[in-house]
Amino acid sequence: MTDLLRQEIATAATTLVVKVGTRVVTGPDGLLDDARIARLGEELHQVVETGRRVALVSSGAVASGMGRLGLTRRPGDLAHLQAVAAIGQSALVEVYERSLRAHGRHAAQILVTADDLEDRVRYLNARNTLLTLLELGAIPIINENDTLSVDELRTTFGDNDRLAAIVTNLIRAPLLVLLSDVEGLFDGPPGQPGAKILRTVTRLDQSIFELVRDRVGGFGKGGMASKLEAARLATTAGENVIIASGRAPGVLAGILAGEEVGTLILAQGQTVAARKRWIGFTVQPRGYLVLDEGACRAVREGGRSLLPIGVIDAAGPFHKGDVVALRDPAHVEFARGLTNYSSDDVQRIKGLRTARIAGVLGCHPYDEIIHRDNMVVTR
Repeated sequence: MTDLLRQEIATAATTLVVKVGTRVVTGPDGLLDDARIARLGEELHQVVETGRRVALVSSGAVASGMGRLGLTRRPGDLAHLQAVAAIGQSALVEVYERSLRAHGRHAAQILVTADDLEDRVRYLNARNTLLTLLELGAIPIINENDTLSVDELRTTFGDNDRLAAIVTNLIRAPLLVLLSDVEGLFDGPPGQPGAKILRTVTRLDQSIFELVRDRVGGFGKGGMASKLEAARLATTAGENVIIASGRAPGVLAGILAGEEVGTLILAQGQTVAARKRWIGFTVQPRGYLVLDEGACRAVREGGRSLLPIGVIDAAGPFHKGDVVALRDPAHVEFARGLTNYSSDDVQRIKGLRTARIAGVLGCHPYDEIIHRDNMVVTR
């Protein structure tokens, strides 16, 4: 059954990012399923045949490495996990290359860490490389560089759902497709009597997140919660997201035909400029500022710059030029921006009128702590 809105979204999606989780590319034994990847490769080829460009974010390196090493249990320590991923990554891309080569196409391996995309120059280099690969008709196979990343907030993406959202913002793809082992977002636990799939989410508010919070035990790695968080990153920047089953044959063709496949989460605002996507949705904040109600309204509703008088508190350490989060008096983040002052200087000038900056700091380099041109409302 087709839907007019979905048809319009599919028509506008000249570029899309597809993310597949480990459960999509593995079999019941937890090892890589070559046949399933072959079917996925055929579907990706069919997408490109329509004149569209597609990038794939794929998990499965650890599962692939386990298969190559004959392991039946996933390693429990970081060093062995990284080693298994290093062995499995080449095998994973080899399977993708083989499946795509059967249709006259090629896979291009892209391994990144969070640090790569937090650096502005490397971020732009990654963007240029991806766009050139898409121009050449290749299909980038993107994954986090598990052999270098460690489980810390600023050096990992947290999961490939978030990485997929970052890639979507990086190349400004109008559509992100998150393929999972479930059909979409349900209003209750999938499989429970009476639970129904939500076909369209028009507003990604707290009530939607609460549908899965208890079921997954918080916003950890993987699961529907991380997919909704990824959807928030992409839809806030003005793109649409579909969560669907990666095990359903022809899922991508159905999505591009405008069929009611999975859950469609509509863009939550206007399209955000490329530089502001980097500020608001890629770089992890180095600290935060707490604003009073008046400053929150000025930033969120009036599009104003942030002046010292509106700042209640600052937490760091952070330096001039770092990205910091803006929080309301209840400590709920609603924006991010590039700060003109360090955390130490903000602590000294918070709550003051602009005319008093020079008297406190001995200089007056900027009126604003964050200029509106370097700020993005994220919620």
